Amino acid sequence: MSSFKLFDIAGSGMSAQSVRLNATASNLANADSVGSDPASVYKARHPLFEAVRAGLGTNKDTGAAVSVRGIVENQAAATARYEPGNPLADKDGYVYAPNVNVVEEMVDMISASRSYQNNVEVMNTTKEMLLATLRLGS
Repeated sequence: MSSFKLFDIAGSGMSAQSVRLNATASNLANADSVGSDPASVYKARHPLFEAVRAGLGTNKDTGAAVSVRGIVENQAAATARYEPGNPLADKDGYVYAPNVNVVEEMVDMISASRSYQNNVEVMNTTKEMLLATLRLGS
């Protein structure tokens, strides 16, 4: 495998982790929103990743990447809270909060951030190795 393919692999990882960070930020931003109907309240979203191997079965170098297959919504039920004074309360006095667990989302954000940083380190190390190789030849 060519050393330049490492940039593609790390770049796809960075792109995937960026989507993960954006989904987590959206979940955290909507964690305190409420609605009058459990079906219409915000549902936590999470990206679904897929490992991709290109060039299998050919004489070309095989490559690898990470792609975002899609964004899935958490199907857990919304949390009902009794707030009869809330203007969004239903006829029984309940409002419905999203199924976002703030602690889990913060852990997911830290994990995505560290994965992103690791991919940056892979790119930097690869760049340094290629530069050192070029210096050897001169």
